[in-house]
Amino acid sequence: MSVTLKVEEREVRPRSLRKQLRHEGKALGVVYGYKVESTPISFDEKELVKVVRDHGENVLVALQIGGKKVNTLINKLDMDIFTPTIKHVEFIAVKMDEETEVETDIVLVGEAAGAKLGGFLSQTLFKVTVAATPDKLPERIEVDVTELAIGDSITVADLPEEKDFRVVTEGDIQVAAVVESTLEAELEEIEEAEAEAQAADADTTTDDSEQTSEEQAEENKEDKE
Repeated sequence: MSVTLKVEEREVRPRSLRKQLRHEGKALGVVYGYKVESTPISFDEKELVKVVRDHGENVLVALQIGGKKVNTLINKLDMDIFTPTIKHVEFIAVKMDEETEVETDIVLVGEAAGAKLGGFLSQTLFKVTVAATPDKLPERIEVDVTELAIGDSITVADLPEEKDFRVVTEGDIQVAAVVESTLEAELEEIEEAEAEAQAADADTTTDDSEQTSEEQAEENKEDKE
């Protein structure tokens, strides 16, 4: 899948031009790569925000620039950490029949059987590297976890096979597992500790009682003498 984004070449000097473009609702970026020299560009910020929100960062973006179309991928997206605005974007022009490698999200789907029985579903890997032609790159990989019981796990090798792309990340890396609830384990430890403390208190009480009886008997003996 691809989307189209209209962009314009921009000057990099003077620096006041950047402020002016941002004031007009434009975002700044650069495009470079296959058959494209590094070119500073600007574009409607809202359009790219919508593209990323709807399709993710792995979407093929066809830039309309200078009367021609350039097929690109988002190589780096620099967002402001305080506001949902784009500070700068790097687009890399790609060759459509050549594989490229990108990271894509792993999304767990369903409720694990073990979680229904008190276990805890833990996800340990959130992204994997995949290879595909630019138009076949996945937005995400969904993994069904409904059959996972307590003690079961999923590795990269267990990810669903797809004809459009291949997973490059090593297969023995764990993605998710269902483990026993740590809360239950902690409660058991607390109960055991309380039982041991009560037993220790009982032993101490018994010892004190025996000692008191011995002392009383000794005092009675001394009184008689």
